Amino acid sequence: MARIRKTRSNTVKNSSIVVMIGILLGGCSFVSDGLFPTLTGENPTAKQNIKTNIPPARAESNAQPTLSLTPPPALGRTNFIPPKVSQGTTTGTYVGQRVIEIRGELKRLQSQISQQNTQLQSIRKLTIQNSQNYHTTVGAINSRLQVGTTPGNPELVKKWDVAQANLAKVENDIAQMNKLANGVASTSTLSAYLLETSRAAYGLSGAIDEDHRQLAILEDQVNRTVVLIDRLLNELSEDISRQSNYLGTERTNLTTLALAIKNGEMLGSSLGNRAFSSAAPTASSGFASSPIGPAAERRPLVVIRFDRANVQYEQPLYQAISRALQRRPNAMFDLVAVAPNQGNAARVALSASSSKKNAETVLRSLSDMGLPLDRVRLSALTSSAAATNEIHLYVR
Repeated sequence: MARIRKTRSNTVKNSSIVVMIGILLGGCSFVSDGLFPTLTGENPTAKQNIKTNIPPARAESNAQPTLSLTPPPALGRTNFIPPKVSQGTTTGTYVGQRVIEIRGELKRLQSQISQQNTQLQSIRKLTIQNSQNYHTTVGAINSRLQVGTTPGNPELVKKWDVAQANLAKVENDIAQMNKLANGVASTSTLSAYLLETSRAAYGLSGAIDEDHRQLAILEDQVNRTVVLIDRLLNELSEDISRQSNYLGTERTNLTTLALAIKNGEMLGSSLGNRAFSSAAPTASSGFASSPIGPAAERRPLVVIRFDRANVQYEQPLYQAISRALQRRPNAMFDLVAVAPNQGNAARVALSASSSKKNAETVLRSLSDMGLPLDRVRLSALTSSAAATNEIHLYVR
């Protein structure tokens, strides 16, 4: 019986990760007693030797599993073709000569709009192609990670580099859109000046009825051109805004994907892409002496025990935070470095220093997962109940 107790004690000591996800109470700073299923590092066969054969799921039987990826934002589809400029007759008056000049300026303006429209359609086509290439590469990486692979697989690293290069091309496309938007803004200023010029021509003396008739037609055509330019500028601005948000989102997703490749298993989208509805104070660069609130009355969301080298904690940590953010998108976290208070003062100091380094490692992992660091507070303490260095993550 003593040997059995000793074996069970060693099993508990060797467990590397205990993850507890609590049902979060709205408006409270503590986690309720209701818990999600616990993930541990124990071997389940040590307690029960009954084997149950479970048939593989449909997705597991698929040799090439596919993932549902968020598609890139849709671009505008309008083809901005300016209206034709009507032909007029020469009246021989001064106003008639001014009408000819306005008509020529309008033709040059519309030619400039046609060039900008051609450039816009070309940029859109290129952006769609680069976005599709990016998502194809990321989809291939996620499919490989879904079935599991070796940590730091060089093939996936190369594909990640390709995905990053494709995303850089999308960024260059956005820069080209911004450059085009500046050109369209200049064209809009010129069209407004041309509209005022055509209206001012009505006040010139020495005009005949034919001059005013042609001026009315030109004014209508300039008006239609001004509206077309405004629509072009608005649609281009919307494309730039959507693509910029998309680029920022995929950058954080790509960072999280790099962590998944490093571990050889799929995590998911970046935690930074989740909506946070309230502002948070900036995270302290150092460690506080104790966590916020009485630690003894709080249930940790995650407990990571560093009782061995290369503790694999990223996957359960990501899942725990993802579930917490699903329930409270504005949740903030306390990351506590717990060191055992055993032995002499020198040993306790060394344990505390090692525990803080482990907390910094976990904090870097949270950053790679996309969690904003201003949502995390660091603190440290010693505990007589801890048998080894531990990291506790609390929700507040």
